[in-house]
Amino acid sequence: MIFLKSEEEIEKIRRASDIVVEVLDRLSEETKPGVSTWDLDKIAEELTLRKGAIPAFKGYRGYPASVCFAVNEEVVHGIPSKKKILKEGDIVSLDFGAYFDGFYGDSAITVPVGKVSQLADSLLLVTRNSLYEGIKMARASNRLFDISQAIQNCVENEGFSVVRAFVGHGIGRKLHEDPQVPNFVPENGHWGKGIRLKPGIVIAIEPMVNVGRPDVKILGDGWTAVTVDGTLSAHFEHTVAILEDGPKILTEFRQ
Repeated sequence: MIFLKSEEEIEKIRRASDIVVEVLDRLSEETKPGVSTWDLDKIAEELTLRKGAIPAFKGYRGYPASVCFAVNEEVVHGIPSKKKILKEGDIVSLDFGAYFDGFYGDSAITVPVGKVSQLADSLLLVTRNSLYEGIKMARASNRLFDISQAIQNCVENEGFSVVRAFVGHGIGRKLHEDPQVPNFVPENGHWGKGIRLKPGIVIAIEPMVNVGRPDVKILGDGWTAVTVDGTLSAHFEHTVAILEDGPKILTEFRQ
């Protein structure tokens, strides 16, 4: 069931999202060679709690940390570790959510660690651009797969691939609500298909893009997803409200 949000509810999601943005801004500043993902996770948790919010992911379906990290060939859901030390040339996805005053916000960015390769730079640019191409289509009267098609076209036109194993989602009083928001057009769908988008729908759009094949595998920890061919992966996400006059990004980056 898709829950349409009132103006007041969207405002509460925005407040939760403001905390998410503040945490991600801080993490991006602290993401440097020599820093561990464990250190970054502790920074995120402490800052969130000081804001009177709760890290949304910690304990969710058993996830043990506040931030989902993904370094280089990792796609999503990497568990922080004191042994995971970031080094010059890495790229790291920071996926974070917060629960505040009864509502959730959710966002992700992928940041370079120092100077990175031209390929990594291109991957980050294309993935970020694909997110905004999808957001452009998040308009009342459009269809859900219009978002999916815009993302997929942007990615594949640049020679990269869209991960199929994970999709975006509705968000509000729960972290994951209907509808699911694929970053690709499902086999039984096409442009102009999917549910009709309406004012009051709030969704988290989150393309995950690989340099190589779209396939992923889950490591032995039961969480960390990596590319099957060992190529780089990037991830960007915004929480977006669909309004009468167009999409409104509730987790707009400040960097």
